[in-house]
Amino acid sequence: MYDVIIRNGMVCDGTGNPWTKLDIGITDGKIIRLDKMIHEQAQREIDASGSIVSPGFIDPHVHSDLLCTKPEIHNIRVLQGITTELFGQDGISVAPVSENTKLEWQKQLKGLNGDIGEWPWQTVDDYLSFLEGSDIIGNAAYLIPHGNIRTLVVGFEGRQATKEECKEMRELVEEGMRQGAFGISSGIQYPPCAYATLEELIEICKGAAKYDGCFVVHIRNESNLSLEALDEVIEAARQSGIRLHISHFKVCGKINRDKLEKALHKLEDARQEGIEVTFDQYPYTAASTMLQAILPPWAQADGTGAILSRLRDPQLRQRIKEEMLHNGKYDNPVRNNGWDHIVIASVTLESNRKFEGKSIQEIGEMQQQDPADAVLDLLISEEAAATMIIHWGVEEDVTKVMKNPLQMVGSDGVFGGKPHPRLYGSFARVLGKYAREEQIFSIPEAVRKMTSAPAQLLRLRKRGMIREGYWGDLVVFDPAVVVDCATFEEPHQLPSGILHVLINGKLTVFNGKYVGETAGQVIRRGNEA
Repeated sequence: MYDVIIRNGMVCDGTGNPWTKLDIGITDGKIIRLDKMIHEQAQREIDASGSIVSPGFIDPHVHSDLLCTKPEIHNIRVLQGITTELFGQDGISVAPVSENTKLEWQKQLKGLNGDIGEWPWQTVDDYLSFLEGSDIIGNAAYLIPHGNIRTLVVGFEGRQATKEECKEMRELVEEGMRQGAFGISSGIQYPPCAYATLEELIEICKGAAKYDGCFVVHIRNESNLSLEALDEVIEAARQSGIRLHISHFKVCGKINRDKLEKALHKLEDARQEGIEVTFDQYPYTAASTMLQAILPPWAQADGTGAILSRLRDPQLRQRIKEEMLHNGKYDNPVRNNGWDHIVIASVTLESNRKFEGKSIQEIGEMQQQDPADAVLDLLISEEAAATMIIHWGVEEDVTKVMKNPLQMVGSDGVFGGKPHPRLYGSFARVLGKYAREEQIFSIPEAVRKMTSAPAQLLRLRKRGMIREGYWGDLVVFDPAVVVDCATFEEPHQLPSGILHVLINGKLTVFNGKYVGETAGQVIRRGNEA
């Protein structure tokens, strides 16, 4: 007798091939039989008639690093079919840390990753072991964050690292890879990663490449200097031999739309050269990140206390305001979009809750202040823990990028407040809006971009496809109705059409409801069963 049998479904196996009618038999967490008709019985049977059965969705860019330990919060992910998430993004995450750096990282990441109290870990191994001892709904994989290893060696100072310090960082990367990480991430737009030279990037990438890891990177500039920023990370991959993956690929600002086609060609040319490059994308024309990212990099150096001190200094504050508006050297959301296109997504103080969902322009009017002063005051009161949404692009460009075969779907989901709707809607939006309604590609191709493509990025051996011997991470969805429901105005809305979800063979969502199961596993590189 099987544990679970899914019958009569249209199986999209994750390869992009057209669906085929198969029954799926699952025992001890794994798919052990695929057949036209399984005559035996199971303890639990699901009739998937009229529905598609796909591998569980793998989110290659998400910020659930802490809140994955809170099933009552994190269950919104599995309710949209996500069975595996990749943590440690943008070079800024929760491990490794030391007793000297931990408190600062807790402050800086409160808005991005949430707050679960004390962090009882230091190393990557400690953190993964903590997750292994927690009740987690879905599977978790981890990247070594560049910023964390940099602060262990250099501190939070805004300066270049020496050759010896770069070597020490590389050794820390190698240690994290041996402990189970799948690669290294960097957010070269964000301090402390922003202070890295190309030589530093090459050195840390060599540490991950030694173990066939990947380099997952938020490039230094996503607008005016986006082409130069791509050249930088491609060169890092070229000289280190690492596999390159661009996070949330886009070109920001309508004035930069002409750069998008050139950017895609750069990636394709790198492929022709033999550099293995891919990218993820969320299906929206707006971004979301930490509010302090509006500041020039020098103003973000040396930790939260130093940032707040600069914002309170009249002379430095004036310099910051001028550079936010006029400095063309760095990627700046203000210059390219304006205060009316930047919206507060989340705050930590109840007294600031009224600002969630409001643009900086609106907050300035509410406070009877210049918008720049209003947002700097908000940063001070929030101790830099607020997050924002930036409306940057047009739908035509989102579609152009999505069609590219190097693309995979990622949510970049951040919890809290009035979040970007991508937290709830990314995968269903691709299936419903882009595959079914706009038909920019087939539903099997959409499934490939959500399953086997990210599995290939991570070199997952038994996930991302429906195969005998693979883990029973499966989604049953109705192709006729699946679609996102979350909006910028009302983001806390689950998608429709996600019927059943299994994680490691355990039925976790049934008839669209989370059933309380916590069968998630921590996946360590090289240790997959």
